[in-house]
Amino acid sequence: MKTEKGFLVLESGEIYPGLWQGGERVRDRAGEVVFNTSHSGYEEMATDPSYFGQILVLTAPQQGNYGENDECWESERIWIEGFVCVEMQNSWRDKSWREKLCKAGVPIMTDVDTRRLVLHLRERGTIWGALVRGTSIDETREKAKALIAEKKKIDLDWVHLVSRKEEQTLKGDNPRGPKIAVLDLGCKTNSLRELKRRCSEVRIFPSRTGAARIREYNPDGILLSNGPGDPGDVKETPNTVRDLLGWKFIFGICMGHQVLGRALGGETYKLKFGHRGSNHPIKDSLLNKIYMSSQNHGYAVKLETLPKSVQVTHVNLNDNTVAGIYDPSRKAMSVQFHPESHPGPHEASELFDFFIRQTQ
Repeated sequence: MKTEKGFLVLESGEIYPGLWQGGERVRDRAGEVVFNTSHSGYEEMATDPSYFGQILVLTAPQQGNYGENDECWESERIWIEGFVCVEMQNSWRDKSWREKLCKAGVPIMTDVDTRRLVLHLRERGTIWGALVRGTSIDETREKAKALIAEKKKIDLDWVHLVSRKEEQTLKGDNPRGPKIAVLDLGCKTNSLRELKRRCSEVRIFPSRTGAARIREYNPDGILLSNGPGDPGDVKETPNTVRDLLGWKFIFGICMGHQVLGRALGGETYKLKFGHRGSNHPIKDSLLNKIYMSSQNHGYAVKLETLPKSVQVTHVNLNDNTVAGIYDPSRKAMSVQFHPESHPGPHEASELFDFFIRQTQ
């Protein structure tokens, strides 16, 4: 594949040069520029619907170094708008991840000073940008400006854009287990794997499914999945959740946590640069543990807006943000991280067992 000069151009004007991988068959693209501090898991990140609309910057220098395997994918497609790193495996031994991204039309930028870039993102916060090819600074700036403006025109309800549009039923592995309804806000495959292990049946519903349809299915419990974007822009789902509160036990993950927080009467706000990585420490008063967690989100629930009936059960020990809530009176709990891991720590997977116990 042809390698040429490329640039990551931020909306604020900064330009980061590098090498463009993929040649003519990969187009320039724009998106929110975010970084992840994990040392592994590039396949899971790229296929996680929560990364919809985003250019992914990896702080670990070597990417693609253990190849690729479709069994690790968190959905049926790659969702990221671009992949930025220091080095990409491109040798006679293995260049499979590079080729997979290029085949999907996802631009790769290597030889980027990711340390300088991430320090800027931590200081400036999450910002829009574009990956472009070009020979002059002025040319790349104009290209990036047009790409970013066009990308911002898409529907703000990113959850709806990535959600299934039809119901899907999965047979569970435990015939004696509960029947669970999943509201698909951008659900990772490993959440479904965790449910299948414990349940008799799992039915996945599109994000804008109404409460009446969920009641008609009559599940034993409801899971609100992860997903991309601003929880304040999610349509229909918060109303559905409000209508279902107190009926059957609800468990929210990531975006599901934010939507539940808003449905319970709380507010959400945008974090400066989000939490993305597999080493975020959590204090869990529900399981009475402290453990590391895998996280990927840009918003959080505002503590002081939560009603008195809501208990804060999980705290992010890096910045003391709300990482989990529980309202026993309305049969609902949620966490602002990924208990399904994959990749990442596994201690939080016990939260699925806690959820299942509440449904029985």
